Amino acid sequence: MTTTVHDVAASVLSKTGRISTMKLQKLVYYAQAWKLAITGSTLFAEDFQAWANGPVCQPLFERHRGVFAVSNWKDGDTTKINELQDAVITLVINKYARLSAAPLSDLTHSEAPWRQAREGLPDDAYSVAVIATDSMRDYYRKIGGTKELVGDLLDA
Repeated sequence: MTTTVHDVAASVLSKTGRISTMKLQKLVYYAQAWKLAITGSTLFAEDFQAWANGPVCQPLFERHRGVFAVSNWKDGDTTKINELQDAVITLVINKYARLSAAPLSDLTHSEAPWRQAREGLPDDAYSVAVIATDSMRDYYRKIGGTKELVGDLLDA
């Protein structure tokens, strides 16, 4: 069963309740990033682009365009999320959900994957450059002792 970005969005919202769509984008981005760091593989196939306000997944954006906040994601199916994926999403919620959208955006701006994708562009410039998954994997592995983040999960 293939997990999509919409399934992850649905899972995030099931854990956070109503949040801004910008915050949803950032939490889903971090779920992808930490899944890559922890396991070396993606959580879902869809890419993130290095927009001026931080990482944005176009398929998510197309579904929430013009909406400020969401409380559920009808396009996703949380039953497609397996135990490891759920643990990574929960880890991300615990680590980042206390931040609002603007600080999350600022945080992504300070990190190498977004900056590398936008190399040579001012922070506020338009861009649809894809944030490379290998850049995400390598950066988040480097900054975060992944074993400590998930404890015994990787041994299961």
